Amino acid sequence: MTISRTENIFGQKHSNIKKISIIFFIFIVGCTGIPEDVKPVNNFKLEKYLGTWYEIARLDHSFERGLSHVTADYTLRNDGGINVINRGYSAKKGAWKEAEGKAYFVEDAELGYLKVSFFGPFYGSYIIFELDHKDYQYSLVCGPDKSYLWILGRNPTMKKEITSTLLEKAAAVGFDISQLIFVNHEKCEW
Repeated sequence: MTISRTENIFGQKHSNIKKISIIFFIFIVGCTGIPEDVKPVNNFKLEKYLGTWYEIARLDHSFERGLSHVTADYTLRNDGGINVINRGYSAKKGAWKEAEGKAYFVEDAELGYLKVSFFGPFYGSYIIFELDHKDYQYSLVCGPDKSYLWILGRNPTMKKEITSTLLEKAAAVGFDISQLIFVNHEKCEW
């Protein structure tokens, strides 16, 4: 009888560890997953994507709340990944806010599907699902679910026709574009 109680205790402990491992796996995969109906671009050329991008519009999140003049700079890392520096101005604090991260391809390097980390071992999806393949002047990017969306451009302003096309594309796959914040890039006296 003691043996079967011991086996039950170990079996229960093993079961709990297995459950925790499964939950952790789902959390990690969920953060680097792709939202329903979103398809990363093919024929992606990293060398053309590198450099500075201006955030034209975004869905609101605490890590960017209240920021204007937001940019993202991408450069190559020695390990084949990408250095990411996001920067924006907080008028409330009268200061620039900067976050440094790293990104890596999740699958093929010609697929616009990356994972990015700003917090140690935790990664989130960075999915480019619309892109100016000719000149790399605009892109439409999302995260692991439809609460993350960015319109990026190589300049602080974007032609209305391009913005409209990107908004239509985002709405067509289920993003709530009515909640987008259009980022201020007008010159200010700091």
